Amino acid sequence: MSQSGVRTNSRAGERQRYQQRQARKDGTSRAEPSRAERPPPSLRRKMNQLQALLNDSLIRTKHVENAAIIDIKERKVCASTFGFNVPPENALSLIYTFDKNLLQVRRGGLCFKEKYYKCVRADEHSIYLQNPDGGLIVVKTKTFILVATYKVGMYPSVCVEAVEKLEKMLAAYFDCPGGPENLYVKEVMKPHPGEGEVLVKVSASALNRADLLQRRGKYPPPKGASDILGLEAAGSVAGLGPGCKGRWKTGDAVMALLSGGGQAEYVTVPEGYLMPIPNDMTFIQAAAIPEAWLTAFQLLHFVGKIQKGERVLIHAGASGVGMAAIQLVRLAKAIPIVTVGTQEKLKATANAGAAAGFNYKNEDFSEKVLAFTQGSGVDIILDCVGGSYWEKNLNCLSTDGRWIIYGLLSGGEVHGDLLARLLSKRASIHTSLLRSRDKEYKEHLVKAFTENVLLYFSGGTSPHLQPLVDSVYPLHDIAEAHRLMEENKNIGKIVIEMPASS
Repeated sequence: MSQSGVRTNSRAGERQRYQQRQARKDGTSRAEPSRAERPPPSLRRKMNQLQALLNDSLIRTKHVENAAIIDIKERKVCASTFGFNVPPENALSLIYTFDKNLLQVRRGGLCFKEKYYKCVRADEHSIYLQNPDGGLIVVKTKTFILVATYKVGMYPSVCVEAVEKLEKMLAAYFDCPGGPENLYVKEVMKPHPGEGEVLVKVSASALNRADLLQRRGKYPPPKGASDILGLEAAGSVAGLGPGCKGRWKTGDAVMALLSGGGQAEYVTVPEGYLMPIPNDMTFIQAAAIPEAWLTAFQLLHFVGKIQKGERVLIHAGASGVGMAAIQLVRLAKAIPIVTVGTQEKLKATANAGAAAGFNYKNEDFSEKVLAFTQGSGVDIILDCVGGSYWEKNLNCLSTDGRWIIYGLLSGGEVHGDLLARLLSKRASIHTSLLRSRDKEYKEHLVKAFTENVLLYFSGGTSPHLQPLVDSVYPLHDIAEAHRLMEENKNIGKIVIEMPASS
């Protein structure tokens, strides 16, 4: 950039100062902007956050004299210290400097606010400049450019650290596989939405068995997915990536199916994975829906092809998926039967709509199911247990029944003549995992659920669907939440709430 590359127009500046003087004379300089002129609430929050950064992280620590932050996407100044007015053409020139003109700035310096600065050091992230009166630092992140003045002799590297705070977030993390004690909250880089993606500010996420397996090193995320835990989240839209089709806007309350990354302050989501949160539902309740309810809906309708009047056996009936499946079976006008491990869970599943329930710890569920169905057995089994249940499952599976395996809590080994027993009943085994499905499948699933099920979560609907929240843990207590699920004590979903100050 040449010496005149960031120079302001003197006539325009003089005209602006004249208008400001006239406004003060007329008493109009402090007039409140009209409602139409005010920035939307989401932008005001962002501007307040940036202003706080300038005041607390920079000015009060005496590292810089004046500073301003430029939003690269909006191509304008969005916060500045009092009296430090950066002209629009200066802001555009600084954006251009990082994009096109860094080499010329290294050679010739630049002119900012009518002052010439010699370049001391420059790279693609920061530029240090000086003149006899003081220095200038310009720092670039993916979203913002910070420009600040400082006194000669002060090396303001803190500016880089301060502005990077806007690009970071808190997330559940573990350094090596193991028990819940390995979990902690870590500051990581905030994600940025790519093509067709939406940035969601997470208010709450929820725990799934997959999170426990991933923490143990037994269930890595799919290729390209975030390695942060969390397969579902609820929050508000914080940004839109290029190519979004306009269905969502900043501030919308949404819940999302994820391949990972939900247990953090922000997550990026393909726009087709988002669902609107019903008006009378909290973020805590909404966080208990996406993974569990979409899994249950997929197993029953996409895999099991459930029909009216069919009998469905649901193992782990008091889990998140189990409680969702009970209600979805009822919605399909079919008959839900459950297995659980305690009397308390039997009562909870009955309240959710289970027609019958059996405690697998003290009774043979296959015999009880056959007695309840008068010897006919069940048409569909939703099985997350696996190997140890195979004989009992086949005992109570009807002719032409569908046995759907979506988890292996007891392992995958089978000892016995499984195939002959299966063949004798003309039964079929289906297996299903949702996390590893491709983008088109998940978008189709989310669309079908949104169109056919979501309305029943709203007040006044009949039948009325209700996510069941067992407990809520703050993000910093993520290890305790994992311990609770490992002890198999929860009835419904365990929800993780993000810090209120995030």
